[in-house]
Amino acid sequence: MTTALFFDPACIDHDPGLGHPEQPARLVAVRDALAAPAFDGLDRRMPPPATVDQLARAHDRAYVDGVLAAVPASGQVMLDADTFMSPGSGVAALSAAGAACAAVDAVLAGEVANAFCAVRPPGHHAEYDRAMGFCLFNNVAVAAHHARAVHGLTAVAVVDFDVHHGNGTQHAFENDGGFFFASSHQFPFYPGTGDVGEVGRGNVHNAPLPAAAGARAFRAAWETRLLPALAAFKPELIIISAGFDAHRDDPLAEIHLDEDDYVWITREIMAIADSSAGGRLISSLEGGYDLAALGRSVAAHVATLMSGGGGTGSQADHPGLT
Repeated sequence: MTTALFFDPACIDHDPGLGHPEQPARLVAVRDALAAPAFDGLDRRMPPPATVDQLARAHDRAYVDGVLAAVPASGQVMLDADTFMSPGSGVAALSAAGAACAAVDAVLAGEVANAFCAVRPPGHHAEYDRAMGFCLFNNVAVAAHHARAVHGLTAVAVVDFDVHHGNGTQHAFENDGGFFFASSHQFPFYPGTGDVGEVGRGNVHNAPLPAAAGARAFRAAWETRLLPALAAFKPELIIISAGFDAHRDDPLAEIHLDEDDYVWITREIMAIADSSAGGRLISSLEGGYDLAALGRSVAAHVATLMSGGGGTGSQADHPGLT
């Protein structure tokens, strides 16, 4: 089976304003990277917009209604110090969350092996009733709730390798043992959450990393802590919060990864999906703010998804890691 790509050009029209890091050019870079001949085999799909009912499984309905009502007719409106909306933001946010739900549907129906959602605005900082950190709706939390409500899954995992902790996703899951959340992230750093002691009901697993941690520490955190916890959870579906801002070229953080690290972690997650979830996996774009690095990293990630089954490897296989 193939890998599906969910992409709506309307997501480019979300414009937080001149000089904002979460710029429309991010998705243009992703679109262009995935236009290369190597990606001709993708099953390219236009996502439907999320419904208010879908969003309200993960968010306060009054908050959802308020965000959609606040979309400006012109210019920008500020929802928090970092989070702005433009006239195109409402359609973009509905498409981003709708893509994640449609990806769940396609993967669980067996139409495709896995899926990548090339979307913006990102979502993992969005709380139950609060926009923050460039995020309006929590796309992966909406998708996880959709998998439960529509498909009856009882064990859904979200794993997050964005350089920033997915506070919104953690808070959505921490009191519900049917969901699992694991994250590696720079710490201390924005948004200030993600300490190792934050464990929810035993279903939350954080691996905080210091600035300049490098690939060796990143891979060790996943190999020794996060991946074993994920495997023990025995997920029926894995959803990836795929942020690429831990890249060494990214201007917002300092974990210093490269494309090989994203290939590695994608393979490792796929291996667990193969073992417990019949390979069922979707991935949704989060951060990544150097345009060239973002394009290369997404290309490496999606090519790995297209490659089929996951595999394992140790740091000993990569003696040059730092």
